[in-house]
Amino acid sequence: QVQLVESGGGLVQAGGSLRLSCAASGRTFTNYIIGWFRQTPGKEREFVGMITKDSEITNYADSVRGRFTISRVIGANTVYLQMNSLKPEDTAVYYCAAKLPPFGAYWTTGGYDFWGQGTQVTVSS
Repeated sequence: QVQLVESGGGLVQAGGSLRLSCAASGRTFTNYIIGWFRQTPGKEREFVGMITKDSEITNYADSVRGRFTISRVIGANTVYLQMNSLKPEDTAVYYCAAKLPPFGAYWTTGGYDFWGQGTQVTVSS
């Protein structure tokens, strides 16, 4: 079992930055692919980005590519989502999730085994 806890959400003006953290406990975190998703009321949870266990591969949704960066600190059991040039449409609850390799359908929620509780990000215009 892996427990995930997101933090770092908050209110920021458009154009600003936030860094979200996803801290893991339980089983070793190092073997898991970590995905970030976000969800707004009435909509399905959507893929934001992912990072492989060795940080060799990252991938992002088109809507955030070039603005968001995912990184991980293996020894600290933490994954970060750095969000720059934030837009009002980035407002959502952000979730991190973990899955074991292989990639599978990493852009879908069904591919992940463990989820955090989410953290709210609100971007004002």
